[in-house]
Amino acid sequence: MSVPATMCALQQTSLDGPQDMRLITDAPVPAPGEGEVLVRVAAAGVNFADVSQARGLFRDGPRPPYVAGFEAAGEVVAVGAAVTDPQPGTHVVGVGTGAFAEYLVLPAAAAMPVPPGWTDQQSLGLVVNWPTALAALKPLGGVTAGQTVLVHAAAGATGQAAVTLAKHYGATVIATASAGKHEVVHSLGADHVLDALGGEVAAEVRRLTGGVGADVVLESAGGATFDTSLAAARPVTGRVIVYGLAGGEASITNWDLVYKHQVHLVGFNIGVLIQSAPQIFGEVMGELSALIGAGVLTPGRPTTYALADGPKALAELETRATVGKLALLP
Repeated sequence: MSVPATMCALQQTSLDGPQDMRLITDAPVPAPGEGEVLVRVAAAGVNFADVSQARGLFRDGPRPPYVAGFEAAGEVVAVGAAVTDPQPGTHVVGVGTGAFAEYLVLPAAAAMPVPPGWTDQQSLGLVVNWPTALAALKPLGGVTAGQTVLVHAAAGATGQAAVTLAKHYGATVIATASAGKHEVVHSLGADHVLDALGGEVAAEVRRLTGGVGADVVLESAGGATFDTSLAAARPVTGRVIVYGLAGGEASITNWDLVYKHQVHLVGFNIGVLIQSAPQIFGEVMGELSALIGAGVLTPGRPTTYALADGPKALAELETRATVGKLALLP
């Protein structure tokens, strides 16, 4: 397959936010190294981590100028040394560096084939949002049928995946979302949807659970919502899985854990899970494949933007104006 020398890409030029992302037309097309594949990007996934990187808040994040984005799906057009699978012509989805571009290099071992019958766009989220939700719920959260799960930011891509999965595993789901997004979350099967901006979320969770609190809390909001998550969790046995901080940092002391919030607090980063607990990640991905086969996990329907409109997409994501998965199309 013919591969050009240069490509269009979105370059982040500062750490002041996504408004300083620029479309360039002369970015060099990367070459796949040993164990890597080159993918012609059909669609790139937009994630809140992209916003965090653009604002310099992502730990060990890239320094500008850099080609932004890390999740994409498309066709393999070249392979590096020692790669036997996937071969050119295969459509894959994966995580790499510089996804907001026409071409992206991915580790061959982490390039997941797009499920049969799915488009590249529909596969976005399979290697970021769905594994995050599943790992938080099952191996880390230990959710079982009959338990209650509180899902914050339930209208977002990971939140929607969490609601769907928690219901599949037999949990009662209490979700939070802004008022205009409640219908979407209800349609996913959530039993109760609370106003994310309301000031009585913890009290309402306790009321809905007969005073005992949620067994599992998926906490990605951060900021003031973090204390709400702790207060909403069931004392002693409740698990709060922290995998995001979209609303800013929050603090907790040992005094808080002994005298105020007696809960299990678990920090979770999908990248660290992949590196430090590959067996668990492999089990998660195996479970996801089974869920696809069973029809529980169905093709996504991302909201799409042109690549040049990447700054707009990230700005709308940052201000909570979006619902579900977002994608950029080169």
